[in-house]
Amino acid sequence: MKYRLERVREVLKRELGVIMVRELRFTSPLVTVSDVDITPDLKQAHVFVSAIGNDRQQREAIELLEQNRVMLQHELSKRVVIKYTPHLNFRLDGSIERGARVINIMEELGLTPEKPEAGAEDEEAKE
Repeated sequence: MKYRLERVREVLKRELGVIMVRELRFTSPLVTVSDVDITPDLKQAHVFVSAIGNDRQQREAIELLEQNRVMLQHELSKRVVIKYTPHLNFRLDGSIERGARVINIMEELGLTPEKPEAGAEDEEAKE
């Protein structure tokens, strides 16, 4: 049963991404579905969306998704055949921004690991 939910999550994530690209126009330069969390009864789905841009563009992306929720659910029901088409709840995912902030702080402190040079890997392989 656990694997079924995992498969459904991945299919919903992929298909929502395709539908969003085809049907919606965002002011944000890049909007992606980063994760989908679905209830075990398949009736509710929390869609985590990453939107690159300023706060206004991110809010507009979520508002556009909420305004088109019914259309997205309808298109999803055509593409994914499951017992129930889940009710979509959109949430802004800030994990990419948090990760970038952590990397910037690490770089400022000089804690980032150095990348090995391309030639160093080849020399180690020969030995």
